[in-house]
Amino acid sequence: MINFKKITSLSLIIFFSTFSILFAEIIKEIQVKGNDRVSDKSIEMFSNINIGDDINNDDLNQILKDVYGSNFFKNVKVTFENNILIILVEENSLVENVIINGPKSKTLIKELEKRLKVKSRTSYNEILFLEDKKNITEALKQKGYFFSKVDVTIEKLSDNKINLIYNVEIGDKAKIKKISFIGDKIFKDRKLRSIIVSEEYKFWKFISGKKFLNQNLIDLDERLLKNFYLNRGFYNVKINSSFAKMLNETEFELIYNIVPNNRFFFNKISLDLPIDFDQSNFDDLNKLFKKLNGKKYSLNVIENILEKIDKVILDEEYKTLETMVDENILENKIDLTFSIAEGKKYIVERINIYGNNITQENVIRNQLLIDEGDEFNAILASKSINNIQALNIFQSVDSKIIDEENDRKIIDITIEEKATGEIMAGAGVGTDGSTLSFAVKENNYLGRGIKLVSELTVSEETIKGQFNVNNPNFRNSDKSINLNIQSLETDKLTDSGYKTNKTGFGFGTNFEYQDDVFIGLGQDSYYEKIETNSSASARQKSQAGNYWDTFINLNLNYDKRNQKFRPTDGFRSSYSVNLPIISENNSLTNAYVFTYYDELYQDNVTKFSFFAKAANSLTNDNIKLSERIYLPSGRLRGFVNGGVGPKDGNDFIGGNYASSINIQTSIPQLLPNIQNMDVSMFFDAGNVWGVDYDSSLDDTNKIRSSIGLGIDWFTLIGPLSVSFSHPISKVDSDKTESFKFNLGTTF
Repeated sequence: MINFKKITSLSLIIFFSTFSILFAEIIKEIQVKGNDRVSDKSIEMFSNINIGDDINNDDLNQILKDVYGSNFFKNVKVTFENNILIILVEENSLVENVIINGPKSKTLIKELEKRLKVKSRTSYNEILFLEDKKNITEALKQKGYFFSKVDVTIEKLSDNKINLIYNVEIGDKAKIKKISFIGDKIFKDRKLRSIIVSEEYKFWKFISGKKFLNQNLIDLDERLLKNFYLNRGFYNVKINSSFAKMLNETEFELIYNIVPNNRFFFNKISLDLPIDFDQSNFDDLNKLFKKLNGKKYSLNVIENILEKIDKVILDEEYKTLETMVDENILENKIDLTFSIAEGKKYIVERINIYGNNITQENVIRNQLLIDEGDEFNAILASKSINNIQALNIFQSVDSKIIDEENDRKIIDITIEEKATGEIMAGAGVGTDGSTLSFAVKENNYLGRGIKLVSELTVSEETIKGQFNVNNPNFRNSDKSINLNIQSLETDKLTDSGYKTNKTGFGFGTNFEYQDDVFIGLGQDSYYEKIETNSSASARQKSQAGNYWDTFINLNLNYDKRNQKFRPTDGFRSSYSVNLPIISENNSLTNAYVFTYYDELYQDNVTKFSFFAKAANSLTNDNIKLSERIYLPSGRLRGFVNGGVGPKDGNDFIGGNYASSINIQTSIPQLLPNIQNMDVSMFFDAGNVWGVDYDSSLDDTNKIRSSIGLGIDWFTLIGPLSVSFSHPISKVDSDKTESFKFNLGTTF
């Protein structure tokens, strides 16, 4: 029975194959009819058929598809008679011009034109044309124009030509009236609102574009929220929906539905290495795995582990190795196995870069860690794409790796450029005074990846203007070069008896010396004018005059925080020193700051910080009045800013030394139902001491301390910080302040 079925099937295959061959005929002539602009040869090329080829019904259908697929023709008919192949076509109209009417912004019109598939001097295609109309509507929505209307007129011209005219009414931009977070979101609205980019519309926000409904920003918000939860242990977090609810004709409520699900913890973490690997290269990682056991799941931790594995692989020049992560879930615990396997060897034949109309190609290629002719390495290829994205001058960066013959690969990198200029304005008011700021930024000057910043800040005591130029990768050295020109006026005539005006410039470089260790080297030169008033002492008045100073500065920064924005774990240690080169009093200033973060219990963040700063003359002269040290107000709450330390008469004059210790811990159990408010408890201790020009004034060398509560409240205007403090230890001459607030907003 089985043999009978096999014989029958084989017979049918042979029959139909023979039938197809018998009915195939040879093409002796190809005739093309109905064409005007498109040549006969081009149409023959589209058909993928030649004289002398065998042809059957299947081939005729394929020819029809191939000629249609060229998008040059409205109708196509293919016939075959008497060994003559006849291709009858009706050409699409030629689009002479594509015109977009309505928007006043030329930049917007250019952006819409980029979305079009049917362009000037191309053949009209109705399917692509309908897609273009939809693309314009979607592009306007991404810009915030949710109420736009797009009408199209086809203007017929002679010689089968047409003009496509898009009449666009963009309407008003859709405003975000309210941002809401629903679901069992765990965290308060205030914290979640600080994570996303979109913001609520306020009448005074006349500069910010983030107050308008924008699909690109909404997509970014979703990614930011998901990463936030992933880094806090919520492995199965779902941002189920983000949608806009229409409140009136121009305003929406933006709603994010968050389902965090259970919190997960790391369990067993292991490495699966090839037999010939030196296990000792991974000793540090194995130690880290033991420390992570029982810690909450974090996407940042996994990425950090992968980076460490990649570093070992690259250091040992294992170019073709690949790392994979296997996850095994047991209730709310996750076992991780990092497997390292050797892949096939390939050579990078070519790297193509597309889409950079403004940005110079060398800016992009400088970020590549792999080059043409190199052995292909998936780690370096991935890091190269990350480096390009980190420039923050592109809307999107996509890569495609194409396998070629002879074990070669081609890497195609496609970028989409975006507007890189920014205008920012802000204001703040508080017990320490009022502040206004305005800045203009350009992150890709002349397409060279150079950053320019022009900024003006005005407060009750200071006026500061500066212009900064930064090249983040100078001559492909992985070192940034910066130039800064600034002018600073500080008026302390009321509190300290002097006023200073400092103008000058500085330049320097910053680079990563080792993992998480950053070094900054630079030089600053300033011309300074110091004035004193009648309340100043004779020794203070003796320092009035003009000065020219040049310093060499060094900055060391060791950063082990789990993230730079709102860290919850790790520490940062930084040291800076200014060494005098040209100076009348040769002042040496150095400072050290250490900050440690930890979660003592769920949803708590505790921060410990130590600060120390000293300024002294290397030649035993008196340091200038403007070089004297004051404790920043945030490091000694409960006291007026600049209201502690040595006094000369009625003036607080600062000291040669200052130090402080700060401990702050959040209290998530307090006011848990108030979504826009967080409460913390703090303890501050600090001191300012040392008067080099008169040691008799330094009779207040005593540690000041305070304890209190801090409230961070996201108000309708902007973030409000309030502290209620009670001094524990102080000096009679100190100025205390039990209540302090600061309210800020942007425009």
